[in-house]
Amino acid sequence: MHKFLKSIGFHKINSDKEWNQILQNIEENFTEYERISLEEGLDFCELRKECGDRIGISSFGQVDEEDRYSREYYVPYLKGTGVTTYADVIVERKSDVEAYIGICEDVRIGASLIFHLLNGIEYMVESDRGLFVRSSTSVTLSGLANYGTVLLPVMKSKEQEESWREELQNRSRLLDAAREGDPNAMESLTLDDIDTYTEVSVRLQTEDVYTIIDTYFMPYGAECDKYAILGEIINMSIVENKISRECIYILTLEVNGLEFDVSVPIDSVIGEPEIGRRFKADIWLQGYINF
Repeated sequence: MHKFLKSIGFHKINSDKEWNQILQNIEENFTEYERISLEEGLDFCELRKECGDRIGISSFGQVDEEDRYSREYYVPYLKGTGVTTYADVIVERKSDVEAYIGICEDVRIGASLIFHLLNGIEYMVESDRGLFVRSSTSVTLSGLANYGTVLLPVMKSKEQEESWREELQNRSRLLDAAREGDPNAMESLTLDDIDTYTEVSVRLQTEDVYTIIDTYFMPYGAECDKYAILGEIINMSIVENKISRECIYILTLEVNGLEFDVSVPIDSVIGEPEIGRRFKADIWLQGYINF
């Protein structure tokens, strides 16, 4: 079974047999359907079943000329809202299955973001038409988390908040200039990193790390689309999984200037989420390319 089923409310499924019955029901009563021809007499298909508000299961497989469906793999998903980032996006196929990952670089993170592409068949259609090779477009990200911890916010005055946002904008401009080969921007970024390291090293002697670091977005584990995050909760809702009747939180977070939604089971969260507090978790990053 997929290890992130718990994050959309399938915590009490204890056996492969029980889960296969649920999958068969999903594939027989799907709510959305996409299909693309791979070769003569063989199509690739996605059967999507919405289990609650913006959460669900996608089953992927092949359909033969007699219209018989054969499942290859399945994934839980959370549909994000809004636009997380505008960036150049590269898409690559996974080696083992007909699935895709998206790669984009956002200056607010300072590194490439790698995410599981939720609208892979739509990408295949666009790619077959020759309309998408490497494109500057918008991306809507989301994350699935099995566990999480709520932290109190770092106290900041209005002036400190404005200063932080100004520093973020200045750093973004410097990163853009450094990519263009500006040596002064590269030197300035290097000096800023040295100053930050020195300041953090001194403060860690008397302060907790989570009072120094407001948010973070870091790769986690060996898989490229898994991240450890800490972000501020800017919106939240409770959603019921209509199949399992379990409830989950959907939290809208601001992490290093990026805004995206994360789903997590209510009974797996330590602390009480509220707008303004922070949320820490390890997530599987997903995303839609807005063609």
